[in-house]
Amino acid sequence: MLRQESVKAKWHIVAITRARDYNQLLKPNLSGMVVFSSVIGFLMAPNIQFVFSDFGLWQRIIVLFVGGMLVTGGANTINQILERESDSLMQRTRNRPMPDGRMHHYEAWVFAAITGISGALLLGYFFNPQAGALSFFSLLLYAFAYTPMKKVHPVAVLIGAVPGALPPLIGWVAATGSFGIGGWVLFSLQFFWQFPHFWAIAWVAFDDYNRAGIRMLPTREKETRFTGIQCMLYSLVLIPLALLPRSIGLVGNIGTWVCLLCGLMYFVASILFYLKNDYKSARRVMFASFIYLPSILLALVIDKI
Repeated sequence: MLRQESVKAKWHIVAITRARDYNQLLKPNLSGMVVFSSVIGFLMAPNIQFVFSDFGLWQRIIVLFVGGMLVTGGANTINQILERESDSLMQRTRNRPMPDGRMHHYEAWVFAAITGISGALLLGYFFNPQAGALSFFSLLLYAFAYTPMKKVHPVAVLIGAVPGALPPLIGWVAATGSFGIGGWVLFSLQFFWQFPHFWAIAWVAFDDYNRAGIRMLPTREKETRFTGIQCMLYSLVLIPLALLPRSIGLVGNIGTWVCLLCGLMYFVASILFYLKNDYKSARRVMFASFIYLPSILLALVIDKI
């Protein structure tokens, strides 16, 4: 009897450990933010009217969220498979399941295939084939173009910005079945937001990335001010872009002003990064990027509702 209880306890611990490993592969915090922008794109579509008591609408939102989490989780898993050797060299990633030896990459491939394909099929079946195909294209671009390019050339940031900006467009396509101008406007805002975001993180984690041979900064040297200049240029673009949602009738004054103010905040943080070129100012840009995206997305959808 005691032996049976001991075996059950052991398998219980193994199950919990494996669940935590799969959770690490999915990167739920990152995936959640990505899928959140997809839900916003869905709600911003002109044919979607948000009514809190509309059970059918909530059902569609939940399916979009689950499908998006599966596709994004599949992409994140492939990313960790391909970077398992690099992850073993970096302080912040060495305890992931594969670098730590807790999981074989064959198992991770099976998990990635199941999550990625099932998520794309779910979106394609429940919404429309365009949404499913676009989500799967995003997975392929992120996993097999952006991920390997990170060790080759800083152009990886440009490549990665495309799948990173596709979620709101996927949400728009899921709602409308077409690639409308509104979806592309949301794509543009998220596309240009990513460059200072990526570069600030790469500057802060430069030693870790450099140890693993990952090239994310627009220059080989951390000490130059070129990264700060680039952050200024890309964050500056977000200020006139803030006027686009209103110009096409997506939102009114509130959403426009929030987008403008957040764009100015992001730009000022980038200016300070250029002037000071230090750890503190790089982190300021990084945190400004964390504030910018959820703030404008919430403002846009609240203004529309």
